[in-house]
Amino acid sequence: MGPALYLPCRSQLQPEIMEQNSPTIFIVDDDEEVRNALQLLMQSVGLTVACYASALEFLQAFDASRPGCLVADIRMPGMSGIELQEQLNGEPIHPPIIFITGHGDVPMAVRAVKAGAIDFIEKPFNDQVLLDSVHRAIQMDAKQRGEASRLSDIRERFNQLTPREREVLNLVIAGRRNKNISQELGITLSTVEAHRARVMEKMEADSLSHLMRMMLSLEQG
Repeated sequence: MGPALYLPCRSQLQPEIMEQNSPTIFIVDDDEEVRNALQLLMQSVGLTVACYASALEFLQAFDASRPGCLVADIRMPGMSGIELQEQLNGEPIHPPIIFITGHGDVPMAVRAVKAGAIDFIEKPFNDQVLLDSVHRAIQMDAKQRGEASRLSDIRERFNQLTPREREVLNLVIAGRRNKNISQELGITLSTVEAHRARVMEKMEADSLSHLMRMMLSLEQG
C-alpha cells in the first residue's frame, strides 16, 4: 500500500471523500495538532476520518446512520467528553467511544468506561494500541448496527400482522395448542390454522422456535 493521502483536518469533509457506508473515525479534540496527528494515523491504515474541534461541533453534524467510532478527548472546553457521552447515550444508536486522556484524568475515564465507553488511551499513546482499539470499536459498531437492522426487520414484519393474527401469535408462543386457541378466541380450528400459517409466513419464521426467538428479541430490544 502506498503512502496515505493527508487531508487537512476539518470539521466537515466533502461527501465524495466520505463514503456513507464505510466506517468513519470521528475525532473530537480541541487541540488542532492532536486532531491532525490522529487523522494522519488513521489515514495511514486506510481509514476514513472526520474531525471536530469541539463536542458541540460534532453533535451539530452527528448522523446516527453513519457507521464508525468516536475518538474524543475526555477534557475539552465547553462540553466535555463525558458530557458528550451522556448526550450520545440518549440516542437509540451511536458510535462506540474511545477516550484520549491525560494521566490525571484516569479516574474520570474509568467512570466513562462504566458508562459505556469501550476504552480509554492515556497520553502519550502508543499508535498501535490506539489502532487496535479503533478496529475493535469498528467491529462492535458493525455488530450493533447489524442487530439493530435485524430487530427493525422483525418489528416491520410484526407490524404487518392483523390484530387477530397477533392474538393467535401471542397464544402460540405461550404454548397453547390450536384446539385451545380455537376455544379461547371462539373461532374454528381451521381458522386458527389459517391465522397461524399467515403468521409464520409474514414473520418469515422457519419454525416455531425461530418465531419464539424473534419475539424474544423484540421484547428485549
